[in-house]
Amino acid sequence: MMNRRAALRLVPALAALTPLARPALAQAPRFPDRPLRLIIPFSAGGSNDIVGRVLSDGMGARLGQNIVVENRGGAGGILGNEVVAQAPKDGLTILLGGSGSFLISSLVQPRVPYDIIRDFAPVGFVGSAPNVITVNPKVEARSLAELRDLARRSKPPLSYASPGVGTTGHTLGALLSLTFETPMEHIPYRGTGPAITDVLAGRVDIITNAAAPLRPHIASGGLRALAVAAPRRLEILPDVPTTVEAGFPGVISSTWYGLLVPSGTPEDRIAALHGALNATLADAATKQRMSEEGVDIEASAAPADFARLIAEEKARWQDVVTRANIRAE
Repeated sequence: MMNRRAALRLVPALAALTPLARPALAQAPRFPDRPLRLIIPFSAGGSNDIVGRVLSDGMGARLGQNIVVENRGGAGGILGNEVVAQAPKDGLTILLGGSGSFLISSLVQPRVPYDIIRDFAPVGFVGSAPNVITVNPKVEARSLAELRDLARRSKPPLSYASPGVGTTGHTLGALLSLTFETPMEHIPYRGTGPAITDVLAGRVDIITNAAAPLRPHIASGGLRALAVAAPRRLEILPDVPTTVEAGFPGVISSTWYGLLVPSGTPEDRIAALHGALNATLADAATKQRMSEEGVDIEASAAPADFARLIAEEKARWQDVVTRANIRAE
């Protein structure tokens, strides 16, 4: 599998915005004199909302335009995504797309009124929060290999909680089950909070999620972290090994974010949005706020690099969804 950082061709120079980059951004074509819209396919509050609002403030300042945030939650992200797919092709309506709400929802929902490749034009990647595999401390496993062995002999099967059908927590749990070659029971919830609560109470065995909501419970001993589903360790959880170190290199999963606009949007406007996005991501205050949400910024050098990442991720998770027979009701 292609390394995501290589695929995105990270540009460290963006961290300082070279003098040559500033005129290019300043000379970018102006948008009509009215606010842009950033559609977040979730209700207000939570990481998606925070990430979107940080980006809207930073990009709006750099474009000299107001960017109004609109929360359009529902149907696993499909309602908000559809708003952008059907918007005018003028670059004024932007989508905060995510690994679950944009990509995985398109694979598991029975009726999707758009095609994520055909109907959207990538603007740029924002970053990702690698998922952490944790268990209730009563689960007799202190490594991923021990969890596999326990899962194979458990009757009834081990259970894993997720924020809902088709979320990254669901698909990573399914990937673990496929990798362990034994069934595990999926218990979906309406959000991360209730899922964590039941794992803390011992009613469910396993939960996987981005580090930010799990970290306090790992620190308190309420959850035991077994592995980070990524090639490298997290700075905020330095003692937790990666799935690669644990001998499960195929178990890679993160909650990621990126910006998209309707397909057919003029290239000069996409370029202007991309420049404003990367300038925002290079800002120290943005980096700090994203770090607080557990997001590792990974700016893409060009929109095409984000497009390649989407195609790669779609193929990888389509295989998991098909083999695990995941479908939203």
